[in-house]
Amino acid sequence: MEKIPIQVLFCCFFVVLLLLSGTAISQEVDDEIEFNYEEGGENGPSKWGELHSKWSACKNGRMQSPIDLLNERVQVVSHLGRLKRSYKPSNATLKNRGHDMMLQWEGGAGTLRINGIEYVLQQCHWHSPSEHTINGQRFALEAHMVHVSQDGKIAVVGIMYKIGRPDSFLESVRTVTREQVRSLRVAVHDESDTNARPQQPINLRIVKSYRPDDENQNP
Repeated sequence: MEKIPIQVLFCCFFVVLLLLSGTAISQEVDDEIEFNYEEGGENGPSKWGELHSKWSACKNGRMQSPIDLLNERVQVVSHLGRLKRSYKPSNATLKNRGHDMMLQWEGGAGTLRINGIEYVLQQCHWHSPSEHTINGQRFALEAHMVHVSQDGKIAVVGIMYKIGRPDSFLESVRTVTREQVRSLRVAVHDESDTNARPQQPINLRIVKSYRPDDENQNP
């Protein structure tokens, strides 16, 4: 629910990578019935920062997500370091958190290594429509794959989906049908047509697009 502070943002081929501070993990809530996404409502986005003291960043923060990934703001670089993925099959539980569906892996489902730091894939969940936009374009769906390091740092890989052919697992083909998007919303019974946070100002942040040179690409 909370608007989580962003330290680094990576965007390429509709994949968004957010590196988050260790405090963010304690703000990820499983019981999300205390808030909603109704603009102007008692528990809507404009009130989130007042509902709990630990959510105060929703009101006062200046490093919040989601944002628009506008070409004019993007700095293209090739030296952010290697992004190594090593995922594996793992048992998982599908949870209804009150406004979204979360798939949580038991013991993790492999790792993502960024600049020598290993992050374990813990869970993924979906937002519709997408929370981030690219040049003002909003997509039908955005998946967040949440990874956590041993010292509590979080790396979130965001995947944008367009309307198209059905996705067998809502993860790999990056297109979904309108029926699949609707099913994710109807399943939570929250009487809302969205679970996407409102966009936040970019402020003084720099958005970096990683385009690796040949010697930095993964094998």
